[in-house]
Amino acid sequence: MKTNTKKYLTQGGDKFLLKNFSTTYDGHLDKAAGKEELERVKSELTDYQEALYASDSHSLLIIFQAMDAAGKDSAIEHIMSGVNPQGCQVYSFKTPNSEEYSHDFLWRHYKALPERGKIGIHNRSHYENVLVCKVHPEYVLSENIPGYADVKKINNKFWKVRYESIRNFEKHLVANGTMILKFFLHVSKEEQKQRFLDRIEDPSKNWKFSVGDLKERALWDNYMNVYQEAIRETSTEDAPWYVIPADKKWYARLAISQVIQEKLESLNLKYPVLPKAEVEQLVAIKQQLIDEE
Repeated sequence: MKTNTKKYLTQGGDKFLLKNFSTTYDGHLDKAAGKEELERVKSELTDYQEALYASDSHSLLIIFQAMDAAGKDSAIEHIMSGVNPQGCQVYSFKTPNSEEYSHDFLWRHYKALPERGKIGIHNRSHYENVLVCKVHPEYVLSENIPGYADVKKINNKFWKVRYESIRNFEKHLVANGTMILKFFLHVSKEEQKQRFLDRIEDPSKNWKFSVGDLKERALWDNYMNVYQEAIRETSTEDAPWYVIPADKKWYARLAISQVIQEKLESLNLKYPVLPKAEVEQLVAIKQQLIDEE
């Protein structure tokens, strides 16, 4: 059963308000039907991925951004479980190391881009540089950028330039055959609280929780503001943002999978057709193999 994924799509701009997007799904689809539909979509993704790999003309970059406990990891696990690992690459970006700090902020993300024919998934991404770094501008000082040795100099002009760098980066990728899908998993503060409590209550999930998560939760409103600004500045026709309601994990996974399915379907991918001479050669080889019997 198809859902209307277009209602989660935003073209950004000043009119975009995060508060206008719900964190929960309240439609007619139930959890059982949603899971069944997800399995169907996953089987189609398998076929599309094979065609993507065989055509060797496009790549797909999928970006996940969200607050802690929004379900990024589980979404990747469930949606891509049917995809051939040889055609899919997943990168989870943490705090930059010393080598990465010695380059521009896009360097390590460029290195992780999928080659043609493959799907690349970035669990957190270059957007951390206008999200967590904007909430904590002191982090930018570690980049050792000329003229920015003082956090007071990291002003609106600095962020405008950084947004422009991201738009140009993504425009370049799209122009060279990389399709980009950006998902913000929009979870409510109340649901995050419950998931944190679940992690604390369940010993097998204790490792997922850290004291730092609570410190960042205290800055919730700051994060909502920087997410809103980032989406306003960087959601474009070629590299759009989708704001996915994430309070119900089963629905978030379904909505994301359907967006990916629709994107791959729009390419009308075809398997390569061999030249006539090579087809004739295959016929001859087939006959040779039959004659061996």
